[in-house]
Order: sequence, then C-alpha cells, then structure tokens
Amino acid sequence: METLHDLLIRRHSIRRYTDRPVDPDEVKTILEAALLAPTSKSARPWEFVVVENRDDLERLAGCKANGTRPISGCALAIVVCADHDRSDMFVEDMSIASAYMQLQATALGLGACWIQVRNRFTADGESAEDIVRDTLGIPDNFVVECIVTVGHPDEERRPVDPSKLLWEKIHIDKW
Repeated sequence: METLHDLLIRRHSIRRYTDRPVDPDEVKTILEAALLAPTSKSARPWEFVVVENRDDLERLAGCKANGTRPISGCALAIVVCADHDRSDMFVEDMSIASAYMQLQATALGLGACWIQVRNRFTADGESAEDIVRDTLGIPDNFVVECIVTVGHPDEERRPVDPSKLLWEKIHIDKW
C-alpha cells in the first residue's frame, strides 16, 4: 500500500492527457475526496461543477491569457467555487478541496492540474471568473477559485527528489 508520503513525492501537475475517458467510479472517488476536505467551522461553502462537454471545455480554456492548455485536452474538468457569504475562509476551503482532488487523482493513477481562475483575466482584460460563470451558469455570488483538470496522463514525470527539498525554509521555535 502506498503511503501518503509516497503519494506526495509522486504527485505532479499533469498538463497533457490521452483521449481516454475517466471511469465514472474514479470521478466519484475524486469528488468524494473534495467533499471530505475540512472547512472552517464546517461551513462547506464550496460547490463543484464537473465539466465533460468538449464545447464547454474549449470555452473554459479561453478564460484567461495563459496556462489553460490542460483544459482543452483533459477528459473532464472540475470547477471549484464557493459562496463567499457562507464563510470568511472560503478561499482556504476551496484550496484544500482542490488539493485533495489532485491527490486522489494521483492515487488513482490519473493526472490532474490546478488552473487558477480567481483574479485572472484574458488578454483583453475580461475576468476569467465571469467567463467561467457565464459558460456554466454559476450564480454571481459564487467565487470561482480554480479549475482542476483530470485525465489519463500523456506525459511522464519523475518523482520529486527528497534530497532537493528546501529544508532551509524550516525554522524551529524562532526565525
């Protein structure tokens, strides 16, 4: 059985995918990981939109100037959003759920990549959040944090080399 530490060493952002669909049970397991993520005061302000429609994925890929290529090629994308009125920690809550989904995808042998949406814009200055909201019918009171792409990897990534970890970033008791 793989340990969490092994999984963390193996996880990378995967940006290229095969055209093979993701099994529905695997999608359910990834979504379950998101729903298991802790939230501040158990507010659970997040909601998730699973997108498999190719036209919508292409439109989402145009939501910002750079860094959206994985959306065009993934089997599915999960848009992570939250009702900002439910918790003042909605950004942190969405972030944890997104990380859980990426780890779960890796554990299943799939690839995943976080595509930032909040505070990002197209080359023309249009809000990425507005494009995602309009494409998927997300209510205006929801903040769109990111899009997590998921699919079967079409690239090989080497595990992280633990000897290259930045231990100088760790401080004990005082800076």
